[in-house]
Amino acid sequence: MSRSKANTEYRQTIRALSDRLVEAQTPIRVLDAIKWDDNIRQGFLKARGQKLPAVDRAYYQSRPLSFDADEKKQQFQQIERDITRQLGQFSPVGQIMRRMCKEYRMVIRMLEARGTADFGLISQELYGSASDAFHAGDPTLADLGVMFSTYLDNIADRSDLKDEPKTLTASEAVALLQGQLNGVFGDEAVVRVFESDGILADAAAGADYIKIRADALFNPRDIRALAVHEGLVHVGTTLNGQNQPVCTFLAKGPPSSTITQEGLAILMEVIAFASYPTRLRKLTNRTRAIHMAEEGADFLQIFDFYREQGYSAEDGYSNTIRVFRGSTPDGLPFTKDLSYLKGFILIYNYIQLAVRKGRLEQIPLLFCGKATLEDMRTLRQLVDEGLVVPPKYLPPQFSDLNALSAWMCFSNFLNHLSLDRVEADYANIL
Repeated sequence: MSRSKANTEYRQTIRALSDRLVEAQTPIRVLDAIKWDDNIRQGFLKARGQKLPAVDRAYYQSRPLSFDADEKKQQFQQIERDITRQLGQFSPVGQIMRRMCKEYRMVIRMLEARGTADFGLISQELYGSASDAFHAGDPTLADLGVMFSTYLDNIADRSDLKDEPKTLTASEAVALLQGQLNGVFGDEAVVRVFESDGILADAAAGADYIKIRADALFNPRDIRALAVHEGLVHVGTTLNGQNQPVCTFLAKGPPSSTITQEGLAILMEVIAFASYPTRLRKLTNRTRAIHMAEEGADFLQIFDFYREQGYSAEDGYSNTIRVFRGSTPDGLPFTKDLSYLKGFILIYNYIQLAVRKGRLEQIPLLFCGKATLEDMRTLRQLVDEGLVVPPKYLPPQFSDLNALSAWMCFSNFLNHLSLDRVEADYANIL
């Protein structure tokens, strides 16, 4: 067999296995499987937040999954075995796909455990815990949440940092956001923006669309943040994944890619100057709320925490439900919302090191699809082999690395300074 023919068959084998993996995960919709019905919200608010929501194991059992869990786990097991048989134990692309198969089986086990303690434990395996440290001896995510809250408290009363009023309706936000995304993606990739009644967050991204909650209000800064967070990152990486000719699995992401995705999205908000203290407070509160629940706080205690932060009863409920969806009102939390701050720190550190070591070509690969940090070296190899194509759609901050590299060079140096010593030296001038 000629080398060219063997290479063609190799690529076809990878593509076929990748397509099977994408097809197998299609019916798995985590957030749909763990959401609470609106009657739960109505009952909680009617009781004025004084009674735990009526959600238990039986509640979830009355809402069966949209797939047969045993059959789906066997399907991923079979794909994993075929990957090893057809690509070998040490194939780099095979190792990525096998890990994805294992993750999806774990996701299914988590969904089977809705309403039990195992749900929260498996969630911690997939997304992490607020008590996790970034490195030995470093602060935990919970420490980071408290630290950020302290910084935000120090600037909370400044009149020049007050949020712009939210006067834009959902329909106005749709028009503005659509215009911004058309300017980024052009006519080649049609990214639709439309209103939706069925989402918990203000906005949610799909493969080629962004949904805006119909009853939400926005300000211009919100639109800029949505453009970079949902548009340039979430939609952009999906389109780049769909553009892969061989490794089609990059269009879909397991939980491990969620951390990378949300970290990239928050980093983009920061470097595009689209973030703001209230936004950071929201992310910080999510981390703190999860930590409280891991320490034993129930739904009512987390709800009270949000009310003390100035949230209305409606918004307090909406934020608290994010912690306990899939679980019970007094159970372990769903820890997906740790992905934002956790991902930001991990991505920031990765880019810092890439600049320090002179490996700038690694940075844009973060956008080649729903990638994970642990796969970045392998993805570089797959690009060199022609099995993965570089990202077509890149934010300006990552398509021209000049400014990002300069920033990270300064950042690398500043990390070596003692902030305590600097604070002492500056005491007389600040």
